Amino acid sequence: MSKAINKIASRAVPVHLENIDTDQIIPARFLKATTREGFGDNLFRDWRYNADGTPKKDFVLNDPTYSGKILVAGKNFGCGSSREHAAWAIKDAGFDVVVSSFFADIFKNNALNNFLLPVTVSEDFLQQLFTAIEKDPKTKLDVNLGDQTITANGHSETFEIDDYKKTCLLNGYDDIDFLLSIRGEIEIFEHQYAGI
Repeated sequence: MSKAINKIASRAVPVHLENIDTDQIIPARFLKATTREGFGDNLFRDWRYNADGTPKKDFVLNDPTYSGKILVAGKNFGCGSSREHAAWAIKDAGFDVVVSSFFADIFKNNALNNFLLPVTVSEDFLQQLFTAIEKDPKTKLDVNLGDQTITANGHSETFEIDDYKKTCLLNGYDDIDFLLSIRGEIEIFEHQYAGI
């Protein structure tokens, strides 16, 4: 299965809250596993479920009205501890993109390393997205990594991404895959500078 991300057209799930920290994304008590699978079941665990494990009907992830591969969240998303499991949980829950007006740096890097695209938009555009999605849950968002644009209801905004990470996401490369993809260039460099 390809990990590459290029164009994603999907409905979105709105979590209209600011300062969502990594302990809210995936509580510390669920960090015992060392593989990336299964964390999606506990994404937003304490907001999503009651103490007895029953779903909270008023939380958006339990509302069948909302679905899709794009999570739209309030500003300062992923703050708190540096746990990579937060990105694992979001990706394992079926999301490929998270949209916010600001991401914590460590979360942003963890997301990019796990083929989860963090899209930073202006606060005004973010509020437009929330309004559109909450008005019509079938609203489709178009994320184009190649062009670095996000579009909804005919309105677009560009977003920034590191060129190296963009290349990796477009090709489905992790850091090792990238090095292997330029192996020929590395070998040429070695020959030129080692006097071989």
